Amino acid sequence: MNMITLMIISSATLSIALTALNFWLAQMNPDTEKLSPYECGFDPLGSARLPFSIRFFLVAILFLLFDLEIALLLPLPWATQLQNPTITLTWASTLILLLTLGLVYEWTQGGLEWAE
Repeated sequence: MNMITLMIISSATLSIALTALNFWLAQMNPDTEKLSPYECGFDPLGSARLPFSIRFFLVAILFLLFDLEIALLLPLPWATQLQNPTITLTWASTLILLLTLGLVYEWTQGGLEWAE
């Protein structure tokens, strides 16, 4: 038996054993408060289905974009030890410039303002 088959069998056995143990040991005694959408002890005042503002998603996407920028620029210190680091530095500078221009555009259009 090779190592991959052994790992697949052991992980499947462990998963099945833990799932069965969870169903066997879980305490299932629901009451009205646990079955309510809010477990805080009082009835909700408004609807729980209010839509999110589109500005929340815009800020979330901008956060992910700049987080991705950090991941793309992470190997930059090692790129300085290449034989021709100017190409890598040029691409990194172009990426930073493009993202900065996009941020300035969103800022001037008022896309980052919470109040209207």
